[in-house]
Amino acid sequence: MNLFSLAGKRALITGSTRGLGHAIALEMARAGARVAISSEVADDCARVAAAFQDDGLAALPLPCDVGDDAALDRLAEGVEAQMGGVDILVCNAGLNLHNGPSATTSDDAYDRIMAINLRSAFRLCNRLVPPMAARGGGAVILMSSLSGLRGNRSLGVYSLTKAALAQMARNMAVEYGPGNVRVNAISPGLIDTDLAAVFKADPARLEKRLAQTPLRRMGTPREVAGTAVYLASAAGAFVTGHNLVVDGGTLITD
Repeated sequence: MNLFSLAGKRALITGSTRGLGHAIALEMARAGARVAISSEVADDCARVAAAFQDDGLAALPLPCDVGDDAALDRLAEGVEAQMGGVDILVCNAGLNLHNGPSATTSDDAYDRIMAINLRSAFRLCNRLVPPMAARGGGAVILMSSLSGLRGNRSLGVYSLTKAALAQMARNMAVEYGPGNVRVNAISPGLIDTDLAAVFKADPARLEKRLAQTPLRRMGTPREVAGTAVYLASAAGAFVTGHNLVVDGGTLITD
């Protein structure tokens, strides 16, 4: 048996039309899963799903604004109705609307970051994981961040949500383990996505950041996607409640 095969599995990945979510959806589809592509822009979902299908991969567009509770409920209903449920749930959708001191964070920014990054994952898990357990098991992956493991001068609210997601993985791993559902988090470091633009635009800042990373480079979306495939597959069948750091060694460097 191929330890990393996802053949016959059904996967929902939020925020999967670009960046890490897109890479995760692509590699899970390549591993054999049927994937639901989801973001708030319906045209983007349709375009990405069509591109997957053109490459012979099984994909279904299911647009959703995860900041809208009613839309989340419809997404959960949609995957149950159109896919028969999911075996793999990746809560990847996230954003950051404020860089700066915590005291300068507006209430609107705080509420939106919390809603997109944390509340949506909590609500979607509560809708999809109980039926997953009732069907015999599955895997949930919550996208945390290196920022949730360190103190931050300018990512206060964002890092709060990411730390909370790692704790949610531990909580749900305990809660749903008897139902054969594994729940883990991934904490990427600096990955070469749109979120890294602020570093790439400032060579001195990037050089300083990479000097704090033993591998001396940014990670790639595919490297994070490979981690997600591992956690969702038989290769990770005895791993649950873990926060897997994918950061080139930044967290442990001296």
